[in-house]
Amino acid sequence: MFNALTQSQIYVLDQDEALDFYVGKLGLEVKTDADLGFMRWLTVSVPGQPDREILLEKPGPPALDEGTAEQVRDLLTKGAMGGWLAFATDDCQKTFEDLKAKGVEFTQEPTVQPYGIDCGMRDPFGNNIRFGQFNPPG
Repeated sequence: MFNALTQSQIYVLDQDEALDFYVGKLGLEVKTDADLGFMRWLTVSVPGQPDREILLEKPGPPALDEGTAEQVRDLLTKGAMGGWLAFATDDCQKTFEDLKAKGVEFTQEPTVQPYGIDCGMRDPFGNNIRFGQFNPPG
């Protein structure tokens, strides 16, 4: 069966703005930025983890017809269609402070949970992002 998750996808309304956020603010790195003619294939990854990519995809062809893409854009703008990402960090509080200083919008400040410390934020398009400092299993 499967042995790895290599790619996942979230919708963004503007890929250049997404690059500014995911690379410029969150510190991810560009894995692929290719003009395929019918779409821009833009992926980012956590530094040191190039085998796990996030596709930053604009709603539209070839995956969606224009009517459906418009509905997705509308829902995304309202925060009702956003994807969900989760990242791990060695220091949740410091990461929170660094990102807050860069103007990142938070939905929850670092909070102690039974599984560690985590917090929530949003990208400029309404996608939910969580990151945390997790307890070791057991």
